[in-house]
Amino acid sequence: MSTEQTETNGADVIFAGGGLASCLAALRLSEARPDCTIAIIESGREICGNHTWSFHQTDLSHADYEWITPLIAYRWVGQKVLFPEFERRLSTPYASITSTSLRRAIYACSNIVVRENTKIAELKADQVVLEDETILRAACIIDGRGFTPGEDLKLGFQKFVGLELELAEPHEETVPTIMDACVDQLDGYRFVYVLPLSRTRLLIEDTRYSDGSDLDMNALHIAVLAYAVERGWSVKKTVRSEKGVLPIALAHNAQRFWDTMQQDTAPIGLRAGLFHPTTGYSLPFALRTAEIIADPKHALTTSEMRKAIRAFALRCSAKQSHYRMLNRMLFGAAQPSKRYVVLQRFYRLPQTLIERFYAGRLMSIDKLRILVGKPPVPIQKALGCVSEAKALRKSEEAT
Repeated sequence: MSTEQTETNGADVIFAGGGLASCLAALRLSEARPDCTIAIIESGREICGNHTWSFHQTDLSHADYEWITPLIAYRWVGQKVLFPEFERRLSTPYASITSTSLRRAIYACSNIVVRENTKIAELKADQVVLEDETILRAACIIDGRGFTPGEDLKLGFQKFVGLELELAEPHEETVPTIMDACVDQLDGYRFVYVLPLSRTRLLIEDTRYSDGSDLDMNALHIAVLAYAVERGWSVKKTVRSEKGVLPIALAHNAQRFWDTMQQDTAPIGLRAGLFHPTTGYSLPFALRTAEIIADPKHALTTSEMRKAIRAFALRCSAKQSHYRMLNRMLFGAAQPSKRYVVLQRFYRLPQTLIERFYAGRLMSIDKLRILVGKPPVPIQKALGCVSEAKALRKSEEAT
């Protein structure tokens, strides 16, 4: 150890990274074990970043929804989608939590210490080494520092730029527009997502399901403002902006993914591959992970948490194989400019099936129902997308 290093007890549990998964788990742990000391180490200016995390109410169990209710910033009684051939309103309730609402809850917890603007140099099973060479010790260290790519997870991407806009006049939107695909199809499947936050405020996101992860912030920013003009909305000011590049799982060898990961760490969230394979959303998985971490049957040690989270992640991956096959068909069989046809067909299905799809609870009959009928992609190309092992081999050969 160099003479510059200092060593201290960090807490009982340290979360590396202050994103969604870490903050939800820290909150749940704080409530379940109030005698536990918790630290969150965040490299950025603030924990939780600058995000809006949305979900269908049917994505969550009743207990999870009740627990997360204090964090909800906005909620709506339904939602709608717009496609070139039809539009549809669904009665599925929809809600959003924000960085502000989640951050406020964390700051209010007396047994959670937050260290922001703090860079981490290295994680070990029982210590966090900071860039200034300070060593923080803890029996349990959870790694929530975000997604890291690997050969065992082949991806497409959902990219978006969102602007929160204050309008000069009230709009007439009463429920979120989950997808407006009546726009020029650019960079893959493109749609616009609209959340009405107040009578005069909207969050508008230009979203692309793309093969590559490059995000042109300026182009999508301009596209959002152009969409507002096309809808007849006069923008008074831009309140804030947000952006994201979410992973869409095309093929996954979860066992090998975990075997090649640093073995003395306990990853969560996107880092653990815990996200909806088709939407990239991770909130329901973060809630389930929070329950695992807070469960008193698990000892608060890095090795115990890794074991429990790994088992959960492997179960999730096994259940998601059908989703990954559908994703391969979307990205591999459909022409990029025609990918919207796949979603247009999907949204004609029964609302209860759509809800189960987003909740990750598809039944066998649902899987069959999604595939029957005239395929929205060329059949030969679709057949070429069936094998997950083949997709992973192609990914390895490409690298």
